[in-house]
Amino acid sequence: MKAKNLLSIADLSAAEITDILEKAAKMKRGPRLNILAGKVLALVFEKPSLRTRVSFELAMQQLGGQGLYLSPAEVGLGKREPVSDVTRVLSRFVNGIAARTFSHETLQEMTRYTSIPIINALSDVEHPCQALADILTIYEHKKKFKGTTLVYIGDANNVANSLILAAAAVGINCILASPKGYQLQDSFMQRAKEFGARSGSTITQLEKPEDAVKTADVIYTDVWTSMGQEGESEKRHRDFAGYQINAQLIAKGKKDAILMHPLPSHYGEEAAPGIYDIPASVVFDQAENRLHAQKAVLAELLG
Repeated sequence: MKAKNLLSIADLSAAEITDILEKAAKMKRGPRLNILAGKVLALVFEKPSLRTRVSFELAMQQLGGQGLYLSPAEVGLGKREPVSDVTRVLSRFVNGIAARTFSHETLQEMTRYTSIPIINALSDVEHPCQALADILTIYEHKKKFKGTTLVYIGDANNVANSLILAAAAVGINCILASPKGYQLQDSFMQRAKEFGARSGSTITQLEKPEDAVKTADVIYTDVWTSMGQEGESEKRHRDFAGYQINAQLIAKGKKDAILMHPLPSHYGEEAAPGIYDIPASVVFDQAENRLHAQKAVLAELLG
């Protein structure tokens, strides 16, 4: 890795992403490795979590180490105690920090005071660990990156930012379908196109989901309203009318397209009820692969 911290997919080269995915696949197939014996990862979370907390704790356990969960009430990151002090104290106790924060700036501040690796376990800007698990899942089901087309439908949020960067880096063609005002930010579009120029992938932004899915090998969506945006819920419901993943939309795409969602899903909004129970759905493979992708990341950063 270029740096000891993983805040963004852009912190990784295409070769490093591929190396992590190869290690993750081997760890998924093989026996448990005791390579992090005696190591402790602090989980500093400002937001609730199911997959992120469980997968990080189990990843450390299966690699011979330990995950130490610290709740918002216990730490009060930036409120009860300054981010700088929390980071410097933890740097004396543990071997790494996985932080799930409301603001990406909190992670950036932590890197200024740390002597140990910082891992972005989700911020308002990116979710790199989710993206690595997603790319691993796509390879498992499509057996290739080159020539594969990923269609992301909905809000170009933190998940989309990391996903598009990771996909472009390994050569997956990307199409985004989002309403105006919810499209990929220019900075991420520019970076994705730079990655695509090196890998041979294309990045396209559209508005109509029915146009986007025509060539889709992978159909991906996420919630319309993320944590912290609840006050915008009514407006977002209006703006995203017609962007639901349902049987009618899927029928416009390839017959062998797979469906993806990072979960939790707001069924009846971005995803029709029961849509992820059909054979095309790989959302629970995605969830499982958080564990294996993060084992590979932890092995690289803490091993």
